[in-house]
Amino acid sequence: MAERTATVASRVGLHARPASIFAEAAAEIPLEVTIAMEGDPADEAMDAASILSLMSLGASHGDVVVLRAEGEGADSALESLARIIETDHDAG
Repeated sequence: MAERTATVASRVGLHARPASIFAEAAAEIPLEVTIAMEGDPADEAMDAASILSLMSLGASHGDVVVLRAEGEGADSALESLARIIETDHDAG
């Protein structure tokens, strides 16, 4: 299983607009991608393509999340999703 950590860059955290952008991107990936707060057990990870799951995660600016996926192309998929989390979508 591929795993990648990412630090939430958006000033409002993984809420509303950033969560929507991330969920749409995750839904386009033909793999099951999960997200969890760093330090949480892997079996408590949530569906990364669900905006409700993302918002209930409660990830704030500066928090570290763990993305996981399994299958062909998982590493590159997680890398592209991590870039979304590490971009401040609320800037300017």
